[in-house]
Amino acid sequence: MLESRIAPKQCPHITAPLPGEVDVTVVGGGVIGVFTAWALQNEGLKVLLLEKGRIAAEQSSRNWGWIRQQGRDFAELPIMIDSIPMWNGLSSGIKEKIGYSQNGITYLARDQAAMHKHEQWLDGAKGSGVDSRMLSKREIKKLFPDSYGWIGALTTPSDATAEPVSAVPVIAKAAAVDGVIFREHCAVRALDIRSGAIEGVFTEHGRVKCDRVIIAAGAWSSLLLRQHGMLIPQLSVRASVFSTHPMRNFYNSAAADDRLAFRRRMDGSYVLATWATRDFFIGPDAFKHFRAYIPQIRNELASTRLKIAAPTGFPDAWTTPRRWNSEDKSPFENCRILDPSPNSTDLKYIKRLFALSFPHQGELGIKKSWAGMIDTMPDALPIVGAGPIAGVTIVTGMSGHGFGIAPGIAAAVADIAQLRISKYDLRAFSYSRFQ
Repeated sequence: MLESRIAPKQCPHITAPLPGEVDVTVVGGGVIGVFTAWALQNEGLKVLLLEKGRIAAEQSSRNWGWIRQQGRDFAELPIMIDSIPMWNGLSSGIKEKIGYSQNGITYLARDQAAMHKHEQWLDGAKGSGVDSRMLSKREIKKLFPDSYGWIGALTTPSDATAEPVSAVPVIAKAAAVDGVIFREHCAVRALDIRSGAIEGVFTEHGRVKCDRVIIAAGAWSSLLLRQHGMLIPQLSVRASVFSTHPMRNFYNSAAADDRLAFRRRMDGSYVLATWATRDFFIGPDAFKHFRAYIPQIRNELASTRLKIAAPTGFPDAWTTPRRWNSEDKSPFENCRILDPSPNSTDLKYIKRLFALSFPHQGELGIKKSWAGMIDTMPDALPIVGAGPIAGVTIVTGMSGHGFGIAPGIAAAVADIAQLRISKYDLRAFSYSRFQ
């Protein structure tokens, strides 16, 4: 499947000849891979980014578009705080094209338990420099005069939003101008490893020599890594989203409570999703790693639905090969774009929640709906660090919060790939924590 429901713009220079040798190969054309390739190229390295399908055609164009510090795990927070000025530092032309807007993000509370949870996070974030603060019921009523049911909120004025479907291709174009070599429709079948170190990658169009590889392949990372004995308990969950037709501006940024999330887009429409409802697909890898996910499923039991994985076209599908040779056609070529259908029950639920929250807005019209497969880890934190093979850096399992933090993660990965000590404490993201 080469086209998707999201259909981001095609990346420039996709038909450039495959180079024989580069300094670094980045595997995966999502937001993490693109920002990382750009960061490394700007440090004077020759960088090739390989994407099996199209740039940002999977989760990087299907997320909510939130660029948030608010509510971050405290291990991620320093990186995210640094990511905000990186987004702000993009050229005015880029920010205009991607619909970048720094209007804040708000977490709404329907009860005292939610207020307490937000207050706990705010207390833990003290001293970090983030500008988050609590809002009273009266302040909420000023923000949402036609709304119903919220008693307060946590807000962060410096948080921002952007349009994912256009953001990553536009940023990729800027990276290409700076010299990054992009190649779409070029799957990496295997890594070329000799004497315990990287010497290149085998692609469907030939071998590329390099001594550093960044694995940023999202939901497909674990399938590629296991070919070389690197096992990670990475699985995918489906999240459904829809956009409305342009409508009256009732809120000019993004907000959510424990059930409903919404964001205004640059064309006057809104993106809506459920806050926590997810479809967890059970395939061979899910059976293998199920024990590791029990705490996460138990904590989110009301919002997690267990489903049998599809027989094909999915990283953890029942017929997906787990072993192949570099000369063979790989699973990455059999599924160029992971494009799941949205859950129709979720779409109806979102409409019902919106009607309850904003009874004066009228019936919502769905213009477009889609779903994304979120690559997740048992502790909902990514892997960002060196792998057990010299020259391999793994950055995957962003667990639904990779879009906004991508520039800061890219800076950290640039340090790792060049054997520099990072300014961040990355121990919580180590590959070894699952070994």
